[in-house]
Amino acid sequence: MIEESLEETLGLSCELISRPSVTPDDKGCQKLIAERLEFIGFKSHHLRFQDVDNLWTSHGSGAPLFVFAGHTDVVPTGPEASWTSPPFIPTQRDGKLFGRGSADMKTSIAAFVTSVEQFVLENPQHHGTIALLITSDEEGPSINGTIKVMQWLQQQSIKIDYCIVGEPSSVNTLGDTVKIGRRGSLNGYMTIHGKQGHVAYPHLADNPFHRALPAFNELVNIEWDQGNDFFPPTSFQISNVASGAGAENVIPGDVKITFNFRFSSELNEEQIKQRVIAIFGKHGLNYTIDWRLSGSPFLTEKGELVNAVSNACLDVLGINTELSTSGGTSDGRFIAPTGAEVVELGPCNSSIHQIDEHVMLTDPERLSKTYQNILEQLMTTPGKT
Repeated sequence: MIEESLEETLGLSCELISRPSVTPDDKGCQKLIAERLEFIGFKSHHLRFQDVDNLWTSHGSGAPLFVFAGHTDVVPTGPEASWTSPPFIPTQRDGKLFGRGSADMKTSIAAFVTSVEQFVLENPQHHGTIALLITSDEEGPSINGTIKVMQWLQQQSIKIDYCIVGEPSSVNTLGDTVKIGRRGSLNGYMTIHGKQGHVAYPHLADNPFHRALPAFNELVNIEWDQGNDFFPPTSFQISNVASGAGAENVIPGDVKITFNFRFSSELNEEQIKQRVIAIFGKHGLNYTIDWRLSGSPFLTEKGELVNAVSNACLDVLGINTELSTSGGTSDGRFIAPTGAEVVELGPCNSSIHQIDEHVMLTDPERLSKTYQNILEQLMTTPGKT
């Protein structure tokens, strides 16, 4: 039997999970969130860019502006027959809540809402402004979501001071890890051009795959940097290779290679590109290339927000949290460059994007209380900016 105190945030988590909001379809999640918060005085803007729904809803006025940021979209379920229970029917068993999006990140969004509801009830004249920034394309291409809302905020001359992103940051137990930054991510989409021919007559052809191997062997073995106190060393990985005419006796004319850099703050996008292009030139490759920067590295060093989050994890969860920059990218990469302090705090990430995704049944309410504690530290003392 679940304790009565757990029911509010858990119930909202279940209601959100039951909506099959596979990216970029929000399935009415944002409308539900807005209506609940408007009931306690929030003012909402529904911002649709192309096929993506976004929500900006706020309470109060002036600085500091504290934002909870997250996404209602989820990844596809994979084969539903492989799930122990249907992915969009929130199911409680073995002390856990199962369902697609439970960890990533509808539990966090439910905790955003209930923490704010309780905080505003207790502090109707709170300091500054509290807002939620919710998108439905974080799991997709991320081009019509948070980044567009940030552009809209800039046009409105609205500047975020503190931001908590509800990504599943924890490893073994709620609050054991929070993210204070993320590495940069740079993708390269390369085609190396050669000349197609018969494998028996290699002198009449030019095998682009053979030409590529020495260059990429050098890229794999380079020490790009040694990282620093906050970031591990930059890494290079080949993620996709496509070549061949579909016959075993044909030398390919082209080879397509996709690769990725996860880079520390010791490097920037242009430095990486210059070194890569120099290596390709050194090996005489005939190629074309397109680049896509998913995000530059960002870091929130110890300050008001990091201290408040660490204090809340200790006070509410009884845990000394670890400050980390590990993992992939998040929408924090669109918020941090504006000068905001950004921290990611959410449930355990061990089951995200997997069959039988889940969180502990007690986590929704514990996360809500943690968020509320952070608000109490930062939004009840005049003069914080």
